[in-house]
Amino acid sequence: MLTKGDDYPIHQTPEPIAYAGSDRNFYDRYFFNCYAPDGSAFAAVAFGVYPALNVADAHLAIVKDGRERCLHASRVLGLERMDLTVGPIAIEVVEPLMKLKVTIAAAEGIAGEILFEGRAFPIEEPRFIKRNGPRLFMDYTRLTQNVRASGWLEVDGERIELAGWVGTRDRSWGIRPVGAPDPQPTPGAGITGFFWQWAPFNFADRSVYFHVNADPDGKPWNTRAVILPDGAGPEGGWHADAPEMDVELIPGTRHARSGRLTIPLAQGAAVMTIQPVATFLMRGIGYGGEWRHGALKGELAVAREDLDSQGFDPADMGNLHIQAISKAVLSTPGEPDQEGVGVFEQLILGPYRPYGF
Repeated sequence: MLTKGDDYPIHQTPEPIAYAGSDRNFYDRYFFNCYAPDGSAFAAVAFGVYPALNVADAHLAIVKDGRERCLHASRVLGLERMDLTVGPIAIEVVEPLMKLKVTIAAAEGIAGEILFEGRAFPIEEPRFIKRNGPRLFMDYTRLTQNVRASGWLEVDGERIELAGWVGTRDRSWGIRPVGAPDPQPTPGAGITGFFWQWAPFNFADRSVYFHVNADPDGKPWNTRAVILPDGAGPEGGWHADAPEMDVELIPGTRHARSGRLTIPLAQGAAVMTIQPVATFLMRGIGYGGEWRHGALKGELAVAREDLDSQGFDPADMGNLHIQAISKAVLSTPGEPDQEGVGVFEQLILGPYRPYGF
């Protein structure tokens, strides 16, 4: 089947763009977040295409005053991967790798328009490949880019101007579990545990990026930290393949009370301390829950969901995956300390022995 993408020189296989290999879990996703400089308000957007499931979905969440107000939309893809609209939520690539715009047409009391402008060329994270027994669990690539955000949001008649807001966007594509889970278990392919931390932070003239996937014994199988000055190109910044994150947990939970990231550099270690100030529940943009990514909702479905982002049960499985909106202090050898803001994403499933789980 020919689609709009076939008129662009972007083919990766001999087949039309509508077909993306043979794995039903192939996905192609946009993610955005942005937040006020003091962390008092936050927004996140997810937009995913699932070619083998023939589904596209989009989600928006706004966190303010302890409430998380979410807008979900899902539709049948119709094999057309170049149509970046799902219900009221649309994405426009204004300038590839530098400027993208998200538009939310008024629906369910929510509307907005946000322009995301990259602070430097995106970083490419190491390819994520993970098997559970004989089954390929993850195989994907992701680019990440800290941004300046401008525009506005409106929730139930309250208008929020995005003055001085910053954030992060990413693009990932490949294979990860999407849609309805496989009803037939595969012997030897059970997930023994999943540990994930991701911490992109914005400072006055630079960005700090950190991520780690680790096994239940604490051994990283994918990790990196990057310090990237504003305006840096594809080869810019300082990259460290052995960063260390020390965390103090909130008692009785799997969420951090504070964090301390150490990034080895040639001139000595840089240290970033992290202090969470608010919580964003990731299920508000499709990471689990009724509106999980790739779920079939029919020809078109749009709905609103309101969540309590302060009084939630941290032990509930649906609330384990969070981004903690956080303030940070970056100490780099030979430079004055810098204050910044960002998110500390956390997901710990199953055992993780370094934390006593």
